[in-house]
Amino acid sequence: MTGPQQRPDADQSAGPEQVGGERRSGLRNPDKAVRGLGAGTMALEALVLLLAIQPIRVVGGDLSGAAIGAIVALAVACVVLAGMMRRPWAWHAGTVLQGLLLLSGLLHWSLFALGVMFALVWAYALHVRRVILG
Repeated sequence: MTGPQQRPDADQSAGPEQVGGERRSGLRNPDKAVRGLGAGTMALEALVLLLAIQPIRVVGGDLSGAAIGAIVALAVACVVLAGMMRRPWAWHAGTVLQGLLLLSGLLHWSLFALGVMFALVWAYALHVRRVILG
């Protein structure tokens, strides 16, 4: 091989990611990138929720069975939504999930704090989605 080879998929011809001859973003597959962002956000939220149970119990005081059940249910919902990011309704369901996490703050104050943090992260993911996909 004497020179760099051109890959067949490196062609810059007009494709679905181009609008009016210009690419919407510098990404090869912006839809897939945005789905990965949403799925990664949901998976991270599920992991943090599950890992937060013990520290909340130790530091935050009494954590009721209802609060633990809510945490596990929300974590399971996050995992399910992470796998469903292909569907447009999953983004709306993710927003509802953030509201439910905020609402679970009625069970324990630390769940409200987690809800605020993840609501901000989710709002940023929605902003990035809107900027990339238009």
